[in-house]
Amino acid sequence: MGVTTPDPATEAFLTHRNLLFTVAYEMLGSAADAEDVLQETWLRWAGVDLGTVRDQRAYLVRITTRQALTRLRTLGRRKESYVGSWLPEPLLTAPDVAEDVELAENVSMAMLLVLETLAPTERAVFVLREVFDLGYDEIADAVGKSPAAVRQIAHRARNHVAARRPRGTVSAAQARSALEAFRQVIETGDLQRLLDILAPDVVMLGDGGGIKQAVPRPIVGADKVARLLAAGMARVAGRMTVRSAQVNGYPALILALDGELDTVVAVRMDDGLVTGLYAVRNPEKLSHMERETVLSR
Repeated sequence: MGVTTPDPATEAFLTHRNLLFTVAYEMLGSAADAEDVLQETWLRWAGVDLGTVRDQRAYLVRITTRQALTRLRTLGRRKESYVGSWLPEPLLTAPDVAEDVELAENVSMAMLLVLETLAPTERAVFVLREVFDLGYDEIADAVGKSPAAVRQIAHRARNHVAARRPRGTVSAAQARSALEAFRQVIETGDLQRLLDILAPDVVMLGDGGGIKQAVPRPIVGADKVARLLAAGMARVAGRMTVRSAQVNGYPALILALDGELDTVVAVRMDDGLVTGLYAVRNPEKLSHMERETVLSR
């Protein structure tokens, strides 16, 4: 029996699939929604006459962007009724994502939360320009604006993100060291090392989605955050196990309770101190923690 080769449309889609998923995920902060966007992209791509397509990659990115923009507007309405804080869906990422420092920074939990503060079109333009280095003409096609308008939007989005993105590059070693301090609290209840690396105005967000218990609103301040963590860990002493993993391109902790995946903890660091602590507990957001996701540019 001969090996069947995929038809040209399928082959092109599979060649660019990881890139398209990364575009959609960067725009949505949700792997489940990104997968749905890819499904919609495929359905539209399957109906295209390939003879009319000059650049398959650009054409596929355009379809994906348009589908993601439609979904982003729907997601905005869903987030308004979301119970508690909304955090991006964490991804267990392959080691090569961490090696691409720029990609790792752009898909980090901290950066995805910054992108949440952009309007949908601004987010699409920023992602396509800054992360994927697309030309203004290509982006204009994807978002339905003129190249001149896209330039203005890109400039505005860049300034907006620059004012909010983490200060100073965070090395993997710094992030690992910070997470070791959390591990120590979990395993020994010792708060001191943690207090040493928490910024005075650190913010802790928990996402339980109304399914699992999580802090209902942001907790601000090193003392409050540390005490809350210590109290929470005391309640599950002996039942919680911790392991390190690459999540969204950076070191993170995966907490299991009685052997079941329970929480993913990621951090934001500015100038060597932890300024953001993100605990995702909503089980619906943890399905991509079972296998590595390949992201690419």
